[in-house]
Amino acid sequence: MLWLYLHFPYLLLEHFQQSETASRPMALIGGHPPRIIQLNPEAARAGVAEGQSPQTASALADNLHLIAADMEEQTGVLDQQAVWLYRHAARIILYPPDGILAEAGSLRRLHGGLQGLWKKLRSELDQRRLTAHLACGLTPRAARILARDRRGHCTDDAQTLRQSLDTLPVEAADLDEKTTERLQRMGLHTLGPVLALPDRELARRLGPETAQHLQQIEGRAVDPQTDWQPPPYFHRRLDFAEDVEHSSGLLFPLQRALQELDAELCWRQQQTDTLQLEIRHRRRPVTPLQIRSTAPEHRANAFLELARLKLDRHQLEAPATGLSLKVRRFLDRHTPRGDDLFGDTGQHQEEARQHLLSRLQARLGEEALHSLALNPDHRPEQAWRATPVSSGRPSPARTAPRRPLWLLRQPQPLREMPCTWLAGPERISAGWWDGERIQRDYYIARLHSGQTGWLFRDVSGGWFIHGWFG
Repeated sequence: MLWLYLHFPYLLLEHFQQSETASRPMALIGGHPPRIIQLNPEAARAGVAEGQSPQTASALADNLHLIAADMEEQTGVLDQQAVWLYRHAARIILYPPDGILAEAGSLRRLHGGLQGLWKKLRSELDQRRLTAHLACGLTPRAARILARDRRGHCTDDAQTLRQSLDTLPVEAADLDEKTTERLQRMGLHTLGPVLALPDRELARRLGPETAQHLQQIEGRAVDPQTDWQPPPYFHRRLDFAEDVEHSSGLLFPLQRALQELDAELCWRQQQTDTLQLEIRHRRRPVTPLQIRSTAPEHRANAFLELARLKLDRHQLEAPATGLSLKVRRFLDRHTPRGDDLFGDTGQHQEEARQHLLSRLQARLGEEALHSLALNPDHRPEQAWRATPVSSGRPSPARTAPRRPLWLLRQPQPLREMPCTWLAGPERISAGWWDGERIQRDYYIARLHSGQTGWLFRDVSGGWFIHGWFG
């Protein structure tokens, strides 16, 4: 079996850099006393190095931005990388806080060979602005130690992979410090001579656990792996290197998260109509925002436009330290069917309608946009109601009688009898159950002015105009 390991040496630092619009010297500090533990190339060119104190590093690079590291947070960032890697490898195993193992042997034909898989992963890493050291191995531990020592090769040749292992320094074999020092005192500085020792001799000199570890590197001992399973929801966490004070500053990092959501929905062959945003602050509760589309959507640019309209109406109560995008509602994607031979006329009209409704909702608020719906009441004043705009088109009332588009707020006395009677009478007698009873005979008629009106006569014999037809 062939394994592929991805080692992310600067994962947490690059996670912060993804929210930056331009590159600048940055470094992570951690430990007691604090020391530089990760730095980007811009900081390295200024003379900053791992292990330096924050004071020394800041003296070397005047514009160096220092970030306190949280390695537990890096484990969550690693989970986010597993989501996109799962699209290319059906079996992956997480090695927190900075590594992912994938079974590559069964995927070579799918990606056009091992070179195709390697090239695809490299392309994805470049797009995501991530640094990763890749290595193939015949065992999980072999692939891991080769990747961490940057000795990986894109090959499934057993002899080449074994030679890479034999020349690996013992300090890179993932052994404890005491065992490494003991091997070096014995004159064993590379892994090849160590693996050549008999198993009984290894167990006697180094202990049974170390012997088993070395056997797992060679594949002569069982090394069980716990497969990672993708969550049933989408979650992208963004952390900012510097606090964002204006809501417009959230759009750039959000755009990258929406692009990842677009790719995820395309892979799932699904859509969504609800995005949950959570804006994080220092020493303040999280600010939740919901972005809704009136129709299922998957395109990043469509969601970004709705987010821009939503954020234009939202003022940050406090500077933002980060942002989370969550999607828990997934809808099946159906093949669109148009009204004409090429299937685009009706579909384009419906997309334009839904796009307009979504923009209006994002700009004005969901509570400001309503549609009309029928109400089960014979009285014209009570026969309709305002309902929130839904994703579907209002269904026409096929058996409802003809009604005017313009219904007057209050019926007005009819000053002149019509010249032409077009329809009627239609008797409406209702409302005895709530004390607002009406008894009317309705007609459709054309007046001398050329207008078509909806008229009625009540029990007193008076004539009134109640609405106008277009």
